[in-house]
Amino acid sequence: MIRYTRFHIYRSSKIKIMTRKYFGTDGVRGKVGDYPITPDFALKLGWAAGRVLSRQGTKKVIIGKDTRISGYMLESALEAGLSAAGINAILTGPIPTPAVAYLTKTFRAEAGIVISASHNPYYDNGIKFFSESGEKLPDEVELAIEAELDKDIECVSSDLLGKARRMEDAAGRYIEFCKGTFPSALSLAGMKIVVDCANGAAYHIAPSVFSELGAEVIAIGNQPNGLNINDKCGATSMALIQQAVVEHKADLGIALDGDSDRIMMVDSQGNVVDGDQILFVLAKQALIDGQLKGGVVGTLMSNMGLEVALAKLGIPFVRANVGDRYVMEQLLERGWWLGGENSGHVICRNLVTTGDAIVAALQVLAVIQRSGNSLDTLVADMPMMPQVLINVRFGGENQPLESDLVKNAVIEAEQAMEVGTDTPKGRILLRKSGTEPLIRVMAEAETADMAQQWAEHIAEAVKAA
Repeated sequence: MIRYTRFHIYRSSKIKIMTRKYFGTDGVRGKVGDYPITPDFALKLGWAAGRVLSRQGTKKVIIGKDTRISGYMLESALEAGLSAAGINAILTGPIPTPAVAYLTKTFRAEAGIVISASHNPYYDNGIKFFSESGEKLPDEVELAIEAELDKDIECVSSDLLGKARRMEDAAGRYIEFCKGTFPSALSLAGMKIVVDCANGAAYHIAPSVFSELGAEVIAIGNQPNGLNINDKCGATSMALIQQAVVEHKADLGIALDGDSDRIMMVDSQGNVVDGDQILFVLAKQALIDGQLKGGVVGTLMSNMGLEVALAKLGIPFVRANVGDRYVMEQLLERGWWLGGENSGHVICRNLVTTGDAIVAALQVLAVIQRSGNSLDTLVADMPMMPQVLINVRFGGENQPLESDLVKNAVIEAEQAMEVGTDTPKGRILLRKSGTEPLIRVMAEAETADMAQQWAEHIAEAVKAA
């Protein structure tokens, strides 16, 4: 019998924690104009990164961005900082985060930088890095960059300054790469697909990928203006695509987030299919095909329904800390290929080095074409357990998770849910967001009412604390 486990951030995690001043779980992120997302900090960050990377022999860095208006400012500042450190910059313009990872590897650039706040609103932005292998920078490299940030800028001599150039065909290169991950013997001809690009980095890429493989594509969220990224569209706001799929009588919908590393889907009936369900579909088909390597890595937020469904198939499942970098760490450690988050980060490690929404969507479409089953049929074998997530904003030095008020509320909820027994009725997870000043309160239970009741109860305790 599968048992629930208590997951509370204040009870510690097996994940190694290092103290960082600027870097979070996914680079440096914040509100534009507020430190550290300012032009002067971006310039110094570019210089500091250049200093560290140049010690490793790097002289060429790929810089991509999403469609936020602040991307122009941060791109120029980073370019100047890298140049001052003697590093050449190759600018791609708006392009998905996984495209930067791919281009970094294929161009032997040894480092890539993405200017994006992913699923956040336009007034936020962030800067994240990829290593030469197209993976997130190791902790020790991020810490080395932070150490350089505490020093004064020292510009290299004029004859050693870095240069910058535009990569005019970046989008086309990535489109061809994505198409290459779809089986050549299959086609999307006859399928009608709604694609919501979130007015983000994939607005000019995702529709082309699916249409060039034969699908009839209805594109929405593909008119970015610098301010409308993730605004009531994309993977974090599914109502628009749900409505479009039903209205157009489409076979399914594919929703991306602002930098196209997250995917959510919609079946023909307008029902949302999240990252956990996508993992189940891919894992089951890989098992059938004899191509599943090891098992599946989820996170502390993964729905218990995924764990139960995989167990019935005999597929191993482990939980990593929240964040795609921690999912990747577990995949690499175990030598497995498939992992992700319910929020839509899906990593197919045999194909890509990071979460890639377009590639993940193509793998699901391949399962549909091979099996002849609709998306709603494919997810039917994985009943979802009701899950309620409430975000509570906090500020300053406040540490609400350390409060006895919060801890007692959790104990009360777990007693009601019979957590730790042979027949638990749910579980509780509390954690700090790695990208925003939020405490995330999650309750999962046999019934929606129970999950809602205890999530609200604990959230109120967090607010009071």
